[in-house]
Amino acid sequence: MTELRVSHLIDEADELLDNKFHIGSYCLFMNTDDVQDILSKIKAILPEEIKTAETILKRRDDIYMEAQNRADRIINEAQNTAASILSESELIRAVREKAAKIQEQVKQNCEEMKNKAIEEADALRKSAYQEAIEIREGAQDYAEKVLSNLERDIEQIHRIVKNGQDYLSQQKGRGKNTPVRDFNNSKPYVEQ
Repeated sequence: MTELRVSHLIDEADELLDNKFHIGSYCLFMNTDDVQDILSKIKAILPEEIKTAETILKRRDDIYMEAQNRADRIINEAQNTAASILSESELIRAVREKAAKIQEQVKQNCEEMKNKAIEEADALRKSAYQEAIEIREGAQDYAEKVLSNLERDIEQIHRIVKNGQDYLSQQKGRGKNTPVRDFNNSKPYVEQ
């Protein structure tokens, strides 16, 4: 779900960049606060990935405890059953041997269940951690790209404004019919 939210925020940032006001090939206006707000939201979502990994680790511990409790219950039940059945001589020895075998089998089964649960929890933790790293790196790469594009656009706007100021200072005092230059083209324009 976090991945979808991060994706949605990145799409919003793209849309803001696509909807900026253009004159020719130059961008004259863009609300940088909106882009910064979206980038802040992306940064805020990333810690949720870490919380997800912690939840997975806690689930692993819960599975381990559940397996251990189940093993203890089975062992206790086996011991209680063996104790209630035990009687004299050969029957007692046979039952004890059977109980010991059952107990050993149960211990092996519980150990296998515990090991399997630990392996699955470790795999889930590693997967969640790797996914969190990939999402963070993707968000950082995207943020760097957006900021670079924004810097380039601002520099272009600054050049346009500077050229316009230079031109106006050159034209100051020349009169109304002086050709006006389009800053995107080199063709002069004369007011009629």
